[in-house]
Amino acid sequence: MATYVLVHGAYQGGWIWKPVATRLRAAGHLVLTPTLDGCGERAHAVRPGITVGTHAQEVAQLLFYEDLSDVVLAGTSSGGMVIQKAAEAARERIGRLVFVDALALMPGERVAEIVKRTAANEVTALTTGPTKADAESRLFRDLDPSLRAWALARITPHPLAALEAPMEPTRFWEQPWSATVIRCLRAANPPEHHQRRTAERLKAAWHELDTGHYPMLSEPEALTRLLSA
Repeated sequence: MATYVLVHGAYQGGWIWKPVATRLRAAGHLVLTPTLDGCGERAHAVRPGITVGTHAQEVAQLLFYEDLSDVVLAGTSSGGMVIQKAAEAARERIGRLVFVDALALMPGERVAEIVKRTAANEVTALTTGPTKADAESRLFRDLDPSLRAWALARITPHPLAALEAPMEPTRFWEQPWSATVIRCLRAANPPEHHQRRTAERLKAAWHELDTGHYPMLSEPEALTRLLSA
């Protein structure tokens, strides 16, 4: 059986992967869904100094301390940036990378150059996130009402530098990887051209799902099949 480490995106935690993790575990796979520092149930610990690099180091250390190898490392949304750096730090432990409607930045690029928000985020000295009104009008719109309410109740602001700072130096793009890119057709962000660039540069397999930006909630069966392929 395979080993999966599933990395969430901005405003999320490991909880976002619950429907997919449940299915993968039922098939006998080992699945870890870490919540990154300052996010989800760890939001109370947010502080200066949390970056894409520190998030990636957390994931790399998880692979080390759990003695994981040949890992399918998947990231969604801004979690794509995290798996870039984590894979670079734990090269020998990675079997395959999966970018699930995910960002994958070049050094020096900013998320704001790629993602076009319909409303400005609410920004503090430590965090960034949608306003309550923006979240309720926009996030998880393709989910049924009860599941949408469940997800909205769990969003938290994201550590500021981990989303808004320029992408850190990386040699990720200079290395060969076994990779898959999964694009969600009903999601505006990340845009198709950005995800096509990821697939082309990595010579990755390309798949599409006819759903919104949260396929682990809206299409868990289909996403589980793609992760298992």
